[in-house]
Amino acid sequence: MAADDRPSAYARSVLRITDARTGEPVDAAPARRGLTRIEAHAEGFDVTALRVLLVADLLVRALELGGTPVWALLDEERQQAELRAGAAALGIRPFEDGRDAASGLGEAQVIHVVREGGAEPDAVRVAVAPVHAEAPPEEADPAALRLALLSRRAGVPVRLDAGALTDAHDTLVRWRRAVAAWAQQPSRPIPDEVRAELRTAWEDDLDVPGVLGVLRWVESAPDLPDGARFETYAYADRLLGLDLTHDLGTPE
Repeated sequence: MAADDRPSAYARSVLRITDARTGEPVDAAPARRGLTRIEAHAEGFDVTALRVLLVADLLVRALELGGTPVWALLDEERQQAELRAGAAALGIRPFEDGRDAASGLGEAQVIHVVREGGAEPDAVRVAVAPVHAEAPPEEADPAALRLALLSRRAGVPVRLDAGALTDAHDTLVRWRRAVAAWAQQPSRPIPDEVRAELRTAWEDDLDVPGVLGVLRWVESAPDLPDGARFETYAYADRLLGLDLTHDLGTPE
């Protein structure tokens, strides 16, 4: 197969999301290089509110990986300080204050990220299902909490119990140690088919569980050089935001 005929692993990202108003898929960025505004509606401060911001953060990251400029806003009047502090702990990048941004900047697309059954702005909406927390989130490692929240699609409820948080923590520890070990081997490119599987997953309505599944396969896939494993995990982490390179340079 000629290079020009290869699959679209390196092609422009075409992220499709489900519009909660219609249940139909839409392009997250219909205009090439057009500005997309992501507006998060937290409606208070709890774990579900943090999940709303996390989904918005994933949208921003996915669009930026595809070369789309993004303007991220937080539309919230209550408990902003607590919400922003909780978001920062989870590795969610800062949002601008959206209360005074009604005029816009000529964006080509506006996407509202809302709680399921919550706000209903008249634009494309991504609905985020609730989090049922049985273990106090404040006692959890923030990175493990982020991974636990990423374990389900945005529209699927998440149940946070001690087992889920422990599993997430153990997975993070294992992956970070593996990434640190792989980094000591010669770098190798990400196989085209692996890159394509990652992008296909996250461009399919932000199927982050699908991305995690690819990483689990890469972790133990036979005949895959460790240098390629490292590059795959580092690339996927640009979306996941799990700081998978945290242990680089740490003595064993």
